[in-house]
Amino acid sequence: MKVLLLKDPKDKDSGEDPYIKELGLYGFEATSIPVLSFEFISLESLFEKLSHPECYGGLVFTSPRALEAIKICLKENSKNEAWSKSLKPRWNTKPAYVVGKATASLVEEIGLTPQGEKSGNAEKLAEYICSREKPNSSALLFPCGALKREVLPTVLREKGIPLESLTVYQTTQHADLQESLSSYFSQQGIPASIVFFSPSGVKFCLQHIQKLSGDFITHIKFAAIGPTTAEALEAAGIPVSCTAESPTAQDLAAGIQKALRLQNC
Repeated sequence: MKVLLLKDPKDKDSGEDPYIKELGLYGFEATSIPVLSFEFISLESLFEKLSHPECYGGLVFTSPRALEAIKICLKENSKNEAWSKSLKPRWNTKPAYVVGKATASLVEEIGLTPQGEKSGNAEKLAEYICSREKPNSSALLFPCGALKREVLPTVLREKGIPLESLTVYQTTQHADLQESLSSYFSQQGIPASIVFFSPSGVKFCLQHIQKLSGDFITHIKFAAIGPTTAEALEAAGIPVSCTAESPTAQDLAAGIQKALRLQNC
C-alpha cells in the first residue's frame, strides 16, 4: 500500500529518510513531496542575541528551521570561531528547551544539550518549561517562524516567565508543489494514506489533493504528525484516521499501520 508524506524528503544530508524507512518496515511504499519553502531573515539580529548569553536564561526551539537559521549564521568563519571558543560553552550552562527529537538532534549538532524533547508539542513543552523556570527570571530566547502558534508564549506569559521571540524564517508554498502532486497522482494513483506534517501543509496542499482525488478521497486515510496538524485537518472538514502519539517516524508508522489494518478488518 502506498503512503504519501507531505514533507521534504531530505531530513538528513545522508542516509535514508527515517519516515520512509520505518513505513517500509511495515510493508508500505512511502513517497515524500516537499510542501514548504523557507526564507531565513533577521540572521544578523539572531547572532547578535546569541553573542550575549549573559542576557538570557536559556533557549527555546519549537522548529528545526530555527536551528537551520543558527547553522547558516555559523557558516561564517568568524562567527563559527566565536561560537566554538566562547559562546557555545556559555550557552551550555543554560537550558536549551526543544519540542521533539528532530529539533533535539539539531541542537546537539551545534554543540548544545537539549531538554524536553519528549514533550512532542508546544503545550507540553510550555508545561515542562514552567516546571523548571522561575517567574521573572532572565528571558528565554525563542528563535521562531512568522507563523508560530501563540500557545507557548501565552502559557509562559501567564506564569510570569519572560520569553523574547525573534522571527528568523518565513514559510511559503514550495514552487513545485502543485506539479509534484499532479505527477504523483497520475503516476501512482490514489494512496492508501496521506500524512500532513504541519498546518501550513494543510493550507497549501488540501485543495489540490481534493481536486486530484475526486470521489476517491473518502478511501484515503488521513494522518497527522501531531495534534496541531490534526486540528487543522479537522477544521478543514477532513476526518483524521491517525495522529502520531509523538512526532517520530516509529509512532507515525505504527499509527498508520493500525488505521489501515482496522480498515481492512
